[in-house]
Amino acid sequence: MKSYHPARRAPGPRPRCLSRSIHLLLVGGMVAMPTLALAQDAPAADDIRALDAVTVNGSYSRSLEQAVDLKRDNVGFSDSIVATDVADFPEQNLAEALQRMPGVTIERSKGLGARVNVRGLPSDYTHVSINELATASGSGGREVEFDIFASEIIQQVTVQKSPTAADEEGGIAGSVKISTARPFDYSSRQLVASFEGAHNSISEETDPKLSFLAADTWGNWGALVSISSAKRTNRTDATSGINFRPMSRFLGASGVRGSQAEAVIERDTGRQIGNRNDTAESNLIVFQDKVGDRVFLNEQDKWGATGSLQFKPSNDFSLTFDALIGGYDSNEDEYDAAAYSASSRSTLETIHEYDDTTLAQHGILVLRDVSYTATQHEFLSKERRNETDFRQYSAALDWRSDTWTIDALLGYSGARKSLDYANLKHVAYAPSRTRWNGNSGETIPSASSNGFDMYNSPERYLFEAYETTLEQISDDKYAAQVNIAKTLDLAFLPALRGVQFGARHTDKSKERAYGEAKIGGPSAGDNRWVNTRTLADSQLRPIGDIVPGGAYTARDLDWQMASNAYARDTFRYAGFSTPFDDAQYYRVDEQATALYLMTDVAFELGRVPVDINAGVRYIDTSVTSFGYHPVQNPDGSTGYTDTPVSMDGDYSDVLPSLNLSAELREGLLLRAAASQTLIRPAMTDIAYKRTASWSSYRFTDGNPALKPTYADQWEIGLEQYLDNGGLLAASYFRKKIDGVVINALTGVVADVPVYNANGTLNGIYDFDVYQPINAAGAYEVDGVELIAQLPLTALHPALEGFGINANYTMLDSSLAGQSALGIQTPMPGLAEKTWNLTAYYENARFDARVSYNHKSEYVESIGYNMYPIYRDAYGQLDVSIGLRLADNVKLSLKGINMTDEATTGYTMDPSFPTMYELSGRRISLGLRADF
Repeated sequence: MKSYHPARRAPGPRPRCLSRSIHLLLVGGMVAMPTLALAQDAPAADDIRALDAVTVNGSYSRSLEQAVDLKRDNVGFSDSIVATDVADFPEQNLAEALQRMPGVTIERSKGLGARVNVRGLPSDYTHVSINELATASGSGGREVEFDIFASEIIQQVTVQKSPTAADEEGGIAGSVKISTARPFDYSSRQLVASFEGAHNSISEETDPKLSFLAADTWGNWGALVSISSAKRTNRTDATSGINFRPMSRFLGASGVRGSQAEAVIERDTGRQIGNRNDTAESNLIVFQDKVGDRVFLNEQDKWGATGSLQFKPSNDFSLTFDALIGGYDSNEDEYDAAAYSASSRSTLETIHEYDDTTLAQHGILVLRDVSYTATQHEFLSKERRNETDFRQYSAALDWRSDTWTIDALLGYSGARKSLDYANLKHVAYAPSRTRWNGNSGETIPSASSNGFDMYNSPERYLFEAYETTLEQISDDKYAAQVNIAKTLDLAFLPALRGVQFGARHTDKSKERAYGEAKIGGPSAGDNRWVNTRTLADSQLRPIGDIVPGGAYTARDLDWQMASNAYARDTFRYAGFSTPFDDAQYYRVDEQATALYLMTDVAFELGRVPVDINAGVRYIDTSVTSFGYHPVQNPDGSTGYTDTPVSMDGDYSDVLPSLNLSAELREGLLLRAAASQTLIRPAMTDIAYKRTASWSSYRFTDGNPALKPTYADQWEIGLEQYLDNGGLLAASYFRKKIDGVVINALTGVVADVPVYNANGTLNGIYDFDVYQPINAAGAYEVDGVELIAQLPLTALHPALEGFGINANYTMLDSSLAGQSALGIQTPMPGLAEKTWNLTAYYENARFDARVSYNHKSEYVESIGYNMYPIYRDAYGQLDVSIGLRLADNVKLSLKGINMTDEATTGYTMDPSFPTMYELSGRRISLGLRADF
């Protein structure tokens, strides 16, 4: 969505060669940029002649300069990357390109960037749009999975951190605005192609990536098409899942299990147990829950295409049709050799080592090295098949006169996702000894004569089940908007330079179906394999042969598994399909209408030119949610309503915003902003499905009547713009967030009959209803952002071509982790410090960059709502080298994670590690040419 604001009245011309935002596209980092013509604005003749004289060579420094132009001209706080920045960085997807922006961090999954966090807030706090359309998502919530987008089809990304009234609501953290290219972005025909091969050090696979762009204009018409296709084979070797488990698991058990655990603790640690059934006491004694050695193989096939058709008879009018389609197929194989200390058949045998000092301030005793009577050993072959299809179509109109501007948009964004999951599970029980080691944990045979080598005894493992789940999600969004702006020149109010108003209507529907099944034999209803068939009866292969790349790298181990391909062929009998479960179905329909009005004011305060954008946005939202509700029949059986039950919700809000900039002197801007923003409730929270606990007399519902979570926010900063795209900037921001969603008792359903299994009436009971609600109270997030972007030529002529691009963000939150033990932690997911540093050199033929990205440690989750689990600080070094073989041909060499960093974490203290993951480094060699 565009926002009108007057040109900044600086006392002199800008030192940069472009003084306004220019829309560029470099597909796959492969375009040597031609002479540009502005596609959106109608510049004066002198401006056109000046722009026609500019040739952009697709360099990294030029991409930084373009991003600085966008930042300076934006009415609020924002940061941008243009396509050279995206495609020339050695990233694996769009999420990893965005992590280099100030205040932006990513959530990694097995070495790959998956979701984006802006200013430390959860990913679903960020609003994402492509070509001004809110983006459909294949996830079950509102957050967007960025790994489905190929970075090669993206033109420009702006992270808007302070909204105007014209911006679509929905992002407390900020708004990520993605743009694809249009044919009139170029002044001449473009034909571009690239090829890249990338090698992963662990999988030892080399994967291809292809990109192509064609764009041309014919008089008043223009057309563009771009296509990208990539395959990725990522292998991760990991030890993980080693979290604390409270001793209430054993002490609270009846009979010998509980009494033996009490006796062993008192005997081997000297800790006297007052009441073993008192969880306040037993929760302060913890043991290692499980140890797992895991190999993940993730194979991705990703493709994306954009198309744009424009009719532009003049610089004052254009009609544009844009299309973006893509597909993302991901097959992940996971092979686990795991030992679960907390087996339902087990209890303590011997405590070999304990620690009562490290966490003494919390009164916690940690059992570091323990033998158990009957550890549950598991061999698991897990398979996840994910297919996501994305479609987006839009038609846009842009018209301007001397004083009026009108733009309108009509569009659709849709996603379809299917996730097919399977788990082949074999189990054995035997005495074992589990303990922490240097990086995570290990399980070895105990001194008991019944112990065995868990990695090399397939005949001991009995078939338990071949488990399957199937999830299907459809997400459809329709939108229509119109924006009208009027330039004003009022003698009685000269400061009022313009007014803009508009309307937007969106119609969204998300539907989810889910089901699960267990196979126990060679046909439906047959369980002859359960506890009779062994792992040795299956076709087994060494783990290093099942997945590419050879031996397991996280530890010096080897074991044999049944491959997922074998499991699918063997255990899925003819005609098998996973049935959908009514209890898990939901559909949410949401409509929102927004009206806004904003003004642009410009005046001089002394000799200081000041620009102000102030406005208000009114939104009205209605929700209808559907889900099945459980029923209990008079014969004692349970089921669900024949049709989904619906419930409505609605809310309306007025959201004010103010953005101000003052040019204190040439190139030095004081910027300030204040606004109220919101995020709508997660789809899973407003889904009106119900689960029942007939024995606990409790219903758990979704809540379509939920209100949004709001943020009152403000920011102030200084920005010094230097020659040739240089920038020094600092800002301070604060967000006060209220209405966070929690689960709570909301009511009672009276007089519910409950039947016994034989159909007799058990009784009439009142059922408590628990639902998500908006919590009372608020918390604050504040932080500081620093940016330094410096071409070093200004320091000395000998440094021509050298430069640095750096940013640093420090965050703080008043919200503590929700530990039931009262342990204070930072807000889960909040990394207090993040920074990026890129050093680069380039000339007409050669370029090189070294980039380091760092994210400090953060609380990932709170185990059992008691024990904070931390993800360690992580830093990654990436490099890129390019050589122009000819004016239109470039060879590039790129490396990701060059120091082969591991992802690690711990529970409460680093001496209690929870995970150790290795995803390897990736080296790619690419060639691109433009004609």
